[in-house]
Amino acid sequence: MPLELTLKQEVSIPLEVDPIRLETIRELSVEEIQKLTIFHGNKQPELGEFFDVKGSAADNEMVWVGDCSKVKLIGTHLTAGKIRVDGNAGMHLGAEMTGGEILVTGNTADWVGAEMHGGKIHVKGNAGHLVGAVYRGGRRGMTGGEILIDGDAGNEIGHTMRRGLIAVKGNAGDGVGFNMIAGTILVFGSSGIRHGAGMRRGTIGLLGGDSKPDILPTFRHAGVSSPLFLKLYFKHLKETGFEISAVPPEFDKYAGDFLELGKGEILTPRFAV
Repeated sequence: MPLELTLKQEVSIPLEVDPIRLETIRELSVEEIQKLTIFHGNKQPELGEFFDVKGSAADNEMVWVGDCSKVKLIGTHLTAGKIRVDGNAGMHLGAEMTGGEILVTGNTADWVGAEMHGGKIHVKGNAGHLVGAVYRGGRRGMTGGEILIDGDAGNEIGHTMRRGLIAVKGNAGDGVGFNMIAGTILVFGSSGIRHGAGMRRGTIGLLGGDSKPDILPTFRHAGVSSPLFLKLYFKHLKETGFEISAVPPEFDKYAGDFLELGKGEILTPRFAV
């Protein structure tokens, strides 16, 4: 069986589990893993103080069980293997990961996949703000891989994103693709305002909602489009089990942000004109 870490009790002060990485615990026994130190406020307790540990990570699989909404940095810097969270996950899930897969059956907090470079994250519930975003003071957000959110997500999805795919089946907050360098963001529900502000290249698909999305005045209508790559993305998403509702065959294309390079694009359903 995979390595299973079950939270013993709810915590008010977040736990930071950055040291618990698949590549470093693969050869360790249960007793050795229990003695690994994590962070709890200004203290460094052993993992076994907060989690029951059983199984083995020899097959490159790890499962976190329980309401881990106060457990930060699960799967950070993941390079390979599979991590599953049976419940909710805290902030910085999969931050800076380069490979592997993370599946969360519940909700996640802010900074999912922050500055990730590769791999896949699939959240079955809702996500917080700054999905795939750059950390404050950084230069680039997500530079590869894909993040799939079955529920809703918050503000500034893909902030300073450089490459990769982010797909949100539900609704999104404000500032989708803020300062975006390149990559693709698809939102299948409704969304807020100020999308693509400062974007240089890349594609933002605002594909849902009952009314026309808010488009900044620094974007210009650039005709009607039916891009092949978008159809390929839809096909890929369905093949991965990310079921999406029917989308129209044509989209209105808005080029911008003309305060920057003006080579980015926002696509909206044709009926929304």
